[in-house]
Amino acid sequence: MTTLFDRHRLGGLELPNRIVMAPMSRVRAAAGGLATPSMAAYYAQRATAGLIVTEGVQPNLVGQSNPGTPGLHTDEQVASWQSVTDAVHTNGGRVFAQVMHGGRVSHPDTTGLQPVGPSAIAAVGEVFTPTGPQPAPVPRALELSEVPEQARSYADAARRAVDAGFDGVELHGANGYLISQFLSSNANLRTDSYGGPIAHRIRFAVEAVAATVDAVGAARTAIRLSPGGTFWGIEEKEVPELSGALLTELARFDLAYVHLTATAAEEVLVGLRRAWPGSLVVNPVMPMGPKQTDRAAADHWLGLGADLISFGRAFLANPDLVERLRTGLPLAPADPDTFYQGGDTGYLTYPAYQHTA
Repeated sequence: MTTLFDRHRLGGLELPNRIVMAPMSRVRAAAGGLATPSMAAYYAQRATAGLIVTEGVQPNLVGQSNPGTPGLHTDEQVASWQSVTDAVHTNGGRVFAQVMHGGRVSHPDTTGLQPVGPSAIAAVGEVFTPTGPQPAPVPRALELSEVPEQARSYADAARRAVDAGFDGVELHGANGYLISQFLSSNANLRTDSYGGPIAHRIRFAVEAVAATVDAVGAARTAIRLSPGGTFWGIEEKEVPELSGALLTELARFDLAYVHLTATAAEEVLVGLRRAWPGSLVVNPVMPMGPKQTDRAAADHWLGLGADLISFGRAFLANPDLVERLRTGLPLAPADPDTFYQGGDTGYLTYPAYQHTA
């Protein structure tokens, strides 16, 4: 039986275990979207993961969702990330950058620009801004001629990620951000070739992936999806058909992996496992839900056919999570008050397990 501690070949990488550090926003970047020495230390502390996927990194300014997030669209940002990738590799790890275009989940106070989306429909809820939470604004619907440029922005960021030393990129196609908005049946009301029937709604995702594969190669390209997720007011009709059609199109690219979140019924996700011929990462719990991924959930999904299991909050408070899972040590709880507050407290201050005599 497959275990969390078996090796796994992923694209061009040999992973020493099947434990993935899931992407999690920590909003600790410096002005200008620059990665910092603290970010290098944070990721290096967790380099025993089979694979680290970073927090979402914006591919352009209009794609920035929250204040304090890092970017990969300037030379200065590329240079700042090199210390992060060097630190992870020096500590024996492997790291993908998650490329995240927020689309309509943004605010002019954060970027100085009106957010864009497939249609002029605001997200549900409040977005973070430099002065605190504000209602999500109505985005500007992308003109047909503008859509390919935003799809290519993922590829442009991927090139910069490789220049910065990343082993690959994960396109954020989940949780209500731009790719997810195009997949949606209520955020995307377009009547052109990017909206309406399933074949049109998956087009943006496929074009973003195709451009990224062309830029950095399939072995360095992955995508995260949240089938049926309702983040930021997103709705998806015909979830098995939509996700199945998308995976069928993506299968021709031989990607490093697809990363699914537990936002649909288990039988739906198991069906997608059967439909996807390549490596599959599964996050077994609802993102930001009441439960955290534990060993039992991980083993359950390995038994259902997942190749790798991603852990989110458990990695925040347990930089030595791999060893704790391996030896059955208790997991420390994460402090949600420090998730987004900035600074090193609740970021670099969680210790490895302290053995007592």
